[in-house]
Amino acid sequence: MGKQNKTQNQGRSMNNNHEGNKGMNMEEDFNLRETNPSLGGGRVSGDDPGTAFNLVEQMNYLYVRVVKARELSDDCDPFVEVKLGGMKSCTRCYEKTSNPEWNQVFSVFKDHIQDPYIEISVKDKGKNGDNLIGMVVFDALDLPRRVPPDSPLAPEWYHLDNRRHVRVKGELMLAVWTGTQADEAFVDAWHMDANIVNGDGVASIRSKVYLSPRMWYLRVNVIEAQELLLTDTNKQHPELFVRAIHGNMVLSSRISQNRSPQWNEDLMFVVAEPFEDRLIFSVEERTGQMKEEVLGQCTFPIQCVEKRVDFKPVVGRWYNLEKHVEAENGEKNVVKLSSRIHIRISLDGGYHVLDELTQYSSDLRPTARQLWKPSIGVLELGILNAQNLAPMKVKEGGGVTDAYCVAKFGQKWIRTRTILNSFNPKWNEQYTWEVFDPCTVITIGVFDNCHLQGKNGGANKDTRIGKVRIRLSTLDMGRVYTHLYPLLVLSPAGVKKMGEIQLAVRFSCVSLFNVLSMYLQPMLPELHYLEPLTFQQIEILRHQATQNMSTRLSRAEPPLRKEVVEYMLDIGSNMWSVRRSKANHYRLGTFILSIARYIKCLEYMSSWSNPLLTVLFHIVFLAFVCFPWLISTTIFIYLLSIGTWNYRNRPRNPPYMDVKLSQADKAQIDELEEEFDTIPTSQKQADILRLRYDRLRAVASRAQTVFGNLATLGERLSNLLSWRDPRATGLFLLFCIVACVVLFITPFKMVVAAIGLYMMRHPRFRNRLPSSPMNFLRRLPAKIDCLL
Repeated sequence: MGKQNKTQNQGRSMNNNHEGNKGMNMEEDFNLRETNPSLGGGRVSGDDPGTAFNLVEQMNYLYVRVVKARELSDDCDPFVEVKLGGMKSCTRCYEKTSNPEWNQVFSVFKDHIQDPYIEISVKDKGKNGDNLIGMVVFDALDLPRRVPPDSPLAPEWYHLDNRRHVRVKGELMLAVWTGTQADEAFVDAWHMDANIVNGDGVASIRSKVYLSPRMWYLRVNVIEAQELLLTDTNKQHPELFVRAIHGNMVLSSRISQNRSPQWNEDLMFVVAEPFEDRLIFSVEERTGQMKEEVLGQCTFPIQCVEKRVDFKPVVGRWYNLEKHVEAENGEKNVVKLSSRIHIRISLDGGYHVLDELTQYSSDLRPTARQLWKPSIGVLELGILNAQNLAPMKVKEGGGVTDAYCVAKFGQKWIRTRTILNSFNPKWNEQYTWEVFDPCTVITIGVFDNCHLQGKNGGANKDTRIGKVRIRLSTLDMGRVYTHLYPLLVLSPAGVKKMGEIQLAVRFSCVSLFNVLSMYLQPMLPELHYLEPLTFQQIEILRHQATQNMSTRLSRAEPPLRKEVVEYMLDIGSNMWSVRRSKANHYRLGTFILSIARYIKCLEYMSSWSNPLLTVLFHIVFLAFVCFPWLISTTIFIYLLSIGTWNYRNRPRNPPYMDVKLSQADKAQIDELEEEFDTIPTSQKQADILRLRYDRLRAVASRAQTVFGNLATLGERLSNLLSWRDPRATGLFLLFCIVACVVLFITPFKMVVAAIGLYMMRHPRFRNRLPSSPMNFLRRLPAKIDCLL
């Protein structure tokens, strides 16, 4: 453990150095750094086809597999203790058996080995202490090495000796070897240097893979109700509405003032498979202020709802209502009513259930599997290590960090093992995802594990350390990107660098044509454009989807907790923020400034500051007047020249969280307090002021989103020639070449006539899906990936 403590002390000293260098340049402190680790034992190159552990550094481990024992005493309670220096671990104990079987694997990182000998002892569990039955000793520095894909090492029987090296009764079947984290036994092995964890906390430190639940949009079309038994039969204009309940989500229709009410209104829910909660309808009458009376209700199992992949109408059904009446003895009786309600219910599988913001979504496929297209490539992620992590909690008088990583892409979540008590943890774990769209984003978050004591730590929340987002379209095909990404956390006290994480990323594909063809297709499934949802519906459904996601993943073992899921999905990122508004204003201003440069150039030409240049401009202008067909060709030649010139200075590194772009380094404390404030506000103000304040923030959040969308549009236009997305820029330059040739050989008048006729074509020949140029533009990257 001495080396581990030494590593921790080095981490503390490096953290202290960060505190002492506050005068350091902000950009230098928060910048991305390229690294050159020895991946796969130094055998990985950019053209490597890819194997199981070729994007991580090799970590050498010592493995001990305790299989079983035989010929022990019949009246003993045997267990096995594995001891290596100051580290000690035990198998489970069996009562009164002479031939126990354990089949447990223990492992220890070779850098933590301090003793040359490993002792494997068979002991008898006693009330007054454990009694040694026998032991086997191995030289920890001279063991066979296993390299996958070799078959597992065959265990052998070993005779037991006492401490005087005298043979005793009994034999123990063991296998002891050295290997790497690529060994199949690594996943289930108990790490001997994690002895401080016990009980239910053991499961929380292991690496796991999670799958998101398959979610559907449940559309409930409330049509009408008949023969309702009103509370006041003489009331001519009762206020009637329908309330639909699914789980914790409650939606209500508008009020109808008719004794035979008609609503014809859609209520939409997000439901996840397997469908557990039932859908409950209740027809209610508003009898006073904040007072409603239930006129009848009915329940419906979601398993029986029709699934559809298009928008063909669903046959409506009449459902009889019932009422729960409390008897005199306190029991609730169900009374059948003559009232009924007409409803259409369907599970819409043609939509993609939005659980993330579309700007950095990791999956854009529809819910229905029959609408899925084949994958276009593979994304490989190697989570190597973290450096200089800040202490996240206090234990035994000192700061400690128990870090683990979570990555999400598509429906697959991964969680690395927890490295205990280390400011420089090494994970070296590799994961793979299928890619169905190149314009998606993978998110990697780092957290501090606060549940090492199992259920006893249930009140604590895992603390966020930082997050990284990487857009796949900004990566070159087949290239391995190895960088140290800054881990930044924004809090009411300001932005703080919590450390760095080293990642290795590779995006590879089989067919480049399939990848390029995706740029001309709609980002979302067709139903989002044929039957679009309103902005309010999207926000409500996204909230439901994130709640369903966090609830289901928190039921796994180990659970992926709610605070982790919400941080990975960016819950609340659309709320009002002065800092984000400034960042969007800066992004929009950068785009407008690029346009203003051309206007200033024209002003410079007309000012005759440089007569020779002005005369040349007049000659070009007259040439365009005389030969107008050269205008479009010259424009595309100009764009082609700029794109070709910018290829020299194309971005070499993936995007990362930009502190300067996010305006996090200039944000005031009161602005950050407002950003992290809740709705309704937690400030002590009068009710009217609180209402106005919350309303202002809600309206401002929409304006902030509009500014962000405008800035995203401008950045996408500028990225046509910036090589931020090399495939998109290459495709656009190829289009420029084709356009130059076509427009050069085609008379200009014919081109104008064709464009005019195309724009004024009959509606029968129009398609309500977005055009190919619009699809291409929407797939271009923007700097929104770099915002905190």
